Amino acid sequence: MNRPLLFLDVDGPLNPYAAKPERRPDGYTTLRVPRNDVHEADRGLASRRRPLRIWLNPEHGRILLQLGFELCWATTWMDDANRWIAPVLGLPELPFVDFGDVLLQERPDGVHWKTRPLVSYAGGRPFAWVDDEQSDLDQTYVTAHHQGPGLLHHVNLWIGLRENDFHTLADFAQFLDTSRTTG
Repeated sequence: MNRPLLFLDVDGPLNPYAAKPERRPDGYTTLRVPRNDVHEADRGLASRRRPLRIWLNPEHGRILLQLGFELCWATTWMDDANRWIAPVLGLPELPFVDFGDVLLQERPDGVHWKTRPLVSYAGGRPFAWVDDEQSDLDQTYVTAHHQGPGLLHHVNLWIGLRENDFHTLADFAQFLDTSRTTG
């Protein structure tokens, strides 16, 4: 059986963008990405603004690879995450969810715009999703529309992924592994 999926958002979990701009978190490195090199809703404005400041912790890649998941980008960066984010983290090129027409499209029911595409991409396969924007509505949607286990793990956008987040993900992967071997 395939390993469970780990859907990775960039901004918030990997890039604690809401942290104080003058105070880069310990262990993080700064990356400056030209705005016209990444997907943005308004490319016209993107070319006239300063580069994006991204903070990434290179240790996170090693930890993510050891968790027992198949990693997949679930971010507005989509494939651009392979160009800009993966090399800093030491990750290989990863598959990504192409959000297409639903990218940043608010839903009237309050479910996050990523939720339905992630459930569809998973196709019943167990998954965990780390993001800073999920709500109880998203968990309810996943429970109602996804055949397998799904962990929606909220990460604080001020501090990004921390040791306790990695423990939660490792515990979930271990639970899934144990369920497969005993079930």
